[in-house]
Amino acid sequence: MECVIRRWKIEDKDDLAELLNNKNILNNLRDGIPYPYTVKDAEEFISSTLKADKTKTFAFAITAEDKLIGSIGVFRCENIHFQTAELGYYLGEKYWGRGYATSAVKQACKYIFDNTDIIRIFAEPFAYNTASCRVLEKAGFQFEGTLRSNAVKNGRVLDMKMYALLKDKAL
Repeated sequence: MECVIRRWKIEDKDDLAELLNNKNILNNLRDGIPYPYTVKDAEEFISSTLKADKTKTFAFAITAEDKLIGSIGVFRCENIHFQTAELGYYLGEKYWGRGYATSAVKQACKYIFDNTDIIRIFAEPFAYNTASCRVLEKAGFQFEGTLRSNAVKNGRVLDMKMYALLKDKAL
């Protein structure tokens, strides 16, 4: 399935609030996203994203047929890791399993490798999130290992998996 990644627009706020008012999505993301997620929360997120340092934060809306269906971001690391970046993404639940996430990951990584000096993009999904792991594999990421007891989410200690895509190995 085809989707398009593009810059965020303030007009996305209502659709974003609708997408993120879903515990099934939030359970697979890092903490810090409010629940319930309001239109005001969405507007604040979009505004901060648009103001972010364009050399460190690469945040995109994921759309299909001109409708917001998710979010994807690549975030540059610092210090000795300044040419490494972390990838994060989510889709609205009704868009799961259609190939949109894989397409968005490929598009975002191509953009980063074509337009920046970043040489490595990594992602750390929760180990139980097999769908996200599969997305990364289909997008060309290599599994590098399991980060044991790496996070606490919803009161549970969880393993995470480390995946990475290198610029010279990108699809």
